[in-house]
Amino acid sequence: MAGRLAGAAAAGSGAAAATIDRARVESTSAADTVDLGARLGSVARAGDLVCLWGELGAGKTQLAKGIARGLGVVDTVNSPTFVLMAEYTGRLPLFHVDLYRLADASDALAGGVVDDRQEDGLTVVEWPDRLGSVLPAARLDVEIDGTGDEPRAIDVVARDPRYRRYVEAAR
Repeated sequence: MAGRLAGAAAAGSGAAAATIDRARVESTSAADTVDLGARLGSVARAGDLVCLWGELGAGKTQLAKGIARGLGVVDTVNSPTFVLMAEYTGRLPLFHVDLYRLADASDALAGGVVDDRQEDGLTVVEWPDRLGSVLPAARLDVEIDGTGDEPRAIDVVARDPRYRRYVEAAR
């Protein structure tokens, strides 16, 4: 991901990205959200970028926990809000990034959320909007709509053909 982020910054690309394929999933519980995440994690490949979109309390961290489970991570996964990035060991390294506290891409880059080691693992980013123009167009977006006790509508959106397998796993 480091190379892709650096390239995106140099080229001035941004979050505007084509939709290649998508699937909508309804989640009625945190367990449903974790299960979806596990399906997504099971098809992850080195160098993939998964961006989690949704309001505070939508379930982004629950989804990240499921992705970790799908990668075979046995450690407890928590939101890395105050440390920016947590790394976990599984079938692939998982780099869980939370940009909630940052204002923009320059803060993210200065905070060390881009690491060359990410090319060998899966990077999951909560609050990816903070990356602005540095956010690569080639990615998987997972858009979570809903908070509190209400069911969630979760859209799994491939922004590049390499991410279609995630959409298939979500169906």
